[in-house]
Amino acid sequence: MAARRDRTHYLYIAVIAAVLLGIAVGFAAPGTAVELKPLGTGFVNLIKMMISPVIFCTIVLGIGSVRKAAKVGAVGGLALGYFMVMSTVALAIGLVVGNLLEPGSGLHLTEAARHAGEAQAKAGGAQSTPEFLLGIIPTTLVSAFTGGQVLQTLLVALLCGFALQAMGPAGEPVLRGVGHVQKLVFRVLAMIMWAAPVGAFGAMAAVVGATGTDALKSLAVIMIGFYTTCLLFVIVVLGTLLRLCTGVSIFALLRYLGREFLLILSTSSSESALPRLIAKMEHLGVSRPVTGITVPTGYSFNLDGTAIYLTMSSLFVAEAMGKPLALGEQVSLLLFMIVASKGAAGVTGAGLATLAGGLQSHRPELVDGVGLIVGIDRFMSEARALTNFAGNAVATVLIGTWTKEFDRERAGEVLAGRLPFDEAVLVDDGHAPAPADPPAALPGPSAGPKDGVPA
Repeated sequence: MAARRDRTHYLYIAVIAAVLLGIAVGFAAPGTAVELKPLGTGFVNLIKMMISPVIFCTIVLGIGSVRKAAKVGAVGGLALGYFMVMSTVALAIGLVVGNLLEPGSGLHLTEAARHAGEAQAKAGGAQSTPEFLLGIIPTTLVSAFTGGQVLQTLLVALLCGFALQAMGPAGEPVLRGVGHVQKLVFRVLAMIMWAAPVGAFGAMAAVVGATGTDALKSLAVIMIGFYTTCLLFVIVVLGTLLRLCTGVSIFALLRYLGREFLLILSTSSSESALPRLIAKMEHLGVSRPVTGITVPTGYSFNLDGTAIYLTMSSLFVAEAMGKPLALGEQVSLLLFMIVASKGAAGVTGAGLATLAGGLQSHRPELVDGVGLIVGIDRFMSEARALTNFAGNAVATVLIGTWTKEFDRERAGEVLAGRLPFDEAVLVDDGHAPAPADPPAALPGPSAGPKDGVPA
């Protein structure tokens, strides 16, 4: 475990160094810097290569998780309903803030590129609604993967997931097989992410060489806007909901989970704190069955920070390339992200793949702009992970309250510090004691390797 965390830190440091070097080259030799754009384009192409397999595996396995969660009755159904609503709210907030900030508006790279994009957008807009809907249906079951058609891949994944759901126990071997394929896909994606410093250097050098200080201003706007949006979402949206439904203060809950937040900051991964969250929620007064159902399911389905990131980044890329998304495109993108964001958990780079997939399904000419995000993606990972973690902690308390499985008196004592958490309940390797039977019906937050950030 220690070695894996160290490698992640090396990648983080390398990306930071590459970004700084790219900025320096962009200012020192603008002409040469612009010629480095293929480095960023190559990295984006590697990410695009992984879009279809990532979405297929995670959606199929996600539907399998829903089927199992439903077996535990009201808790699983209530949790899943809440996760869908909050993900939608987070996505909508990301769209609203993104439209208000217009973070990439100062990055119109060239007039020719903008006019070319407008021509492509007009050509794409000529497609009728029936043609668009028919285009979602692939020629064969596997042509969606070979053709790189994201919406077709999504349709195939949904059909396969529900088919396996209907098969019941007979579908378990196939689900396990998809789980093994997902491990392979995520391992390949983790390998590709080691090329992120090269991609970040090329993309950052090219954009700074072409636009100068406008690039830095726009990147600063989206980063500050993203951090501020995540903070307001946790305090205002989640905090208000928590106070109204349970009477618990969001600040008291966050203070109680202080060590876990420090752990997430050090690893850039909310999954590193999953065992501790389960143990601490039980100590707080939420019953073991509710905790065991809500926390693992939430780690796959309740990604509030990732949802905000996906929508704000999509708007940033569109604005930066001088090809803003129309309102209708933003709404359809939101609907796509509601489903596709469930596949962004558990591995570094899955968030970039999902972002690229959303853009490719709506405005293919914008996918190359994902290279603009590569350089700052790692800087935004901590905010994503912290927001995802806070959202799951609040969800656990809320679900416990709604199912009458939450001891408010005990919670008051714990949050006041009169019943401190006993660190001895967690063994040295960071794994919590096994929960009761209902949680065992659920898989972990992701079947893939936990190499990085829930993106």
